[in-house]
Amino acid sequence: MTHLFSPLKIKSIEFKNRIVVSPMCEYSSEGDGFANDWHLVHLGSRAVGGAGLVITEATAVSPEGRISNGDLGIYKDEHIDKLKHITGFIHAHGAVAGIQLAHAGRKGSHKTPWEGGAQILPGEPGGWQTVAPSAVSFTEKEHPPVELDKAGIEKVKEDFRSAAVRALEAGFKVIELHGAHGYLLHEFLSPLTNHRTDEYGGSFENRIRLLLEIIENVKEVWPEDYPLFLRISSSDWTEGGWTIEDSVALAGIVKNKGIDLIDCSSGGNVATAKIPVGPGYQVPFAEAVRKSGIMTGAVGIITEPLQADSIIRTGHADMVFIARELLRDPYFPLRAAHQLGQEVKWPVQYERGKWH
Repeated sequence: MTHLFSPLKIKSIEFKNRIVVSPMCEYSSEGDGFANDWHLVHLGSRAVGGAGLVITEATAVSPEGRISNGDLGIYKDEHIDKLKHITGFIHAHGAVAGIQLAHAGRKGSHKTPWEGGAQILPGEPGGWQTVAPSAVSFTEKEHPPVELDKAGIEKVKEDFRSAAVRALEAGFKVIELHGAHGYLLHEFLSPLTNHRTDEYGGSFENRIRLLLEIIENVKEVWPEDYPLFLRISSSDWTEGGWTIEDSVALAGIVKNKGIDLIDCSSGGNVATAKIPVGPGYQVPFAEAVRKSGIMTGAVGIITEPLQADSIIRTGHADMVFIARELLRDPYFPLRAAHQLGQEVKWPVQYERGKWH
C-alpha cells in the first residue's frame, strides 16, 4: 500500500485515500448563491476521479460574505436542496463531501476574474459595503471596509453557526472553516489588518478570539463524530504580520477546541507580499504545524504522484490538498495510483479504460 492511498479515519469518517480536492472558487453560482449543474459536474467529476475528500469552494455564510455574486452561498435554507443533490452524488462514488465555510470580509464585492476582478463599489449594481476587523483596504485604490461593531461580530458568529446547521442538512460530512487568504477570519488574526483596541484586537489572544468563538459555535451544532478542519495562511510573508510561529501556537490551542486537521496554506492578506512560489513551497508549514500534535494538510503546487506520496510517507502532512492539477486532470488520483503501482477501484463505467 502506497502512503498516498492508505485510508485515513478521522472520528467516524474514513477517507479511502489522502487526496483532497482543495476548495477552488468557480464563480459560477446563479441568482443568489445557488449551486447548479456546473457544481454538480465539477465536484462530481473529482469524486468519480478517485479523490478521497471533495471540498466545495469557499461557500459564503452571508450575502456580504461572498467574494463575488458568483460565489456559492449557504446563508438560506433554499440553498440546501441542490447541495444535497451534489453531496449524494459524491458519496455514491466513494468520496466524502466537505464544505468550506467562508466570509470574504474586505475582499468581498468584486467582479469575477473573467470580468476583470475589480471591486464593485457600494451602491453600484451588484456591489455592497464590505466589513472587516478594521477599516483598512486591501489596496489603496479600493473602497475601505466598515469596521465591525459588536453586533456585527455577533452576526458573523451566528452566520457560521447557521451555515453549519445547513451544511449538515445538505449532507456534508466535513466542514472546513476558512481562516486564510486575507478573508475575514484571517483579517482578525493578522496584526496587519486588525488594529482594534477592544477584546478582539491587540494581543495574540485577542486576535484569535473570534475564530475560537466561531469554532465553539459550530461545535454546538456539528456532530461530535464528524471532522472539523481549519484552513489558515501559515504566514503573511510580510514583516509585522502573521507568522509560522503564530500558526504553531494557534494549532496548539485549536486542537483542544475541536479542530481535527489544519490545512496549511499561506499569503493572501497583503497585496504586495513577495511569496517564493515553487513546487511544494508550503509543505514546510504543514510539517511545522503537525509537530504541535495536530493532523495537517499540505497544499500548493503539488502536481506529481511521487511528490504527493512522499509528503505523506515522510510525515510532513496527513493529507494532500490538490487544486490546479485537479482542474487540469479530474482523474489525477486514478493516474497517480497507476504510476505508484497501487491497485484502486475504478468506476465500473470506466473500467475498460483502466491502465494495465
